[in-house]
Amino acid sequence: MGLLNKLGIAIGNTPRENGKLPEPRKGVHRHNGDPATDTHREPATPETTRVSNGLKDFLWNLDGLGHGTLLDLGPAWQTTLSFFIERGFRVTSDDLLRSWGNFLTDQERLLKAQPAVAEDFASRTPEALAKKFLAENMEYPASSFDALLLWDVVDYLEPALAKLAVARLTDMLRPGAVVFAMFHSKKPELFHRYRVMDTNTLQVLASKPIVPAQKVYQNREIQDMFSRYRTVKSYVGRDQLRESLFIK
Repeated sequence: MGLLNKLGIAIGNTPRENGKLPEPRKGVHRHNGDPATDTHREPATPETTRVSNGLKDFLWNLDGLGHGTLLDLGPAWQTTLSFFIERGFRVTSDDLLRSWGNFLTDQERLLKAQPAVAEDFASRTPEALAKKFLAENMEYPASSFDALLLWDVVDYLEPALAKLAVARLTDMLRPGAVVFAMFHSKKPELFHRYRVMDTNTLQVLASKPIVPAQKVYQNREIQDMFSRYRTVKSYVGRDQLRESLFIK
């Protein structure tokens, strides 16, 4: 049974006015080229580097875009922010897995405080809770971004949420937008975060798990989930991590 099946009712939505980007939530950092003052500090955790052909092609497809907008669904690392800001991008960092972990904790707390009755079951299905989470945490206007760093987030989301999240993210991207994602070929033993070091190198940082990995996606499942994209490329590494590039 997935985590969503164990949880209660979510809290209410935060409205967005005039079609503008919503104000930052706790744990979210939005950067428009100004110095980043509230980013993650240099980690004191084990770290390695990996050559990333997917990142290299991601940047090649963005070359010449100029002042584009990029959504990073990982932590707001200073190195990653600086890398893209120096190339003229407006960067929005929104740690989706952190938000998802907080959401699950809130639902467990609500369920303990007020056990659900039969009338609540419809609002506690995986699909209903996934929609509530997205309504609270991913309310960006359509066609807001030119690029997306998805990382390996999909592997850690409940399947019901992963499908809806990819659909919502696709709506948020402009035609021709580029997505960089990673998928594990088996459930990972460790939880990692990623930072951009240079044009074809990622720093891989072992971190405390936020939520457990949920699913290992096969190629056909990935293609179906990203069926609205006109171009799909995959890069198989030796570390059981597949990089994927999607162009809308």
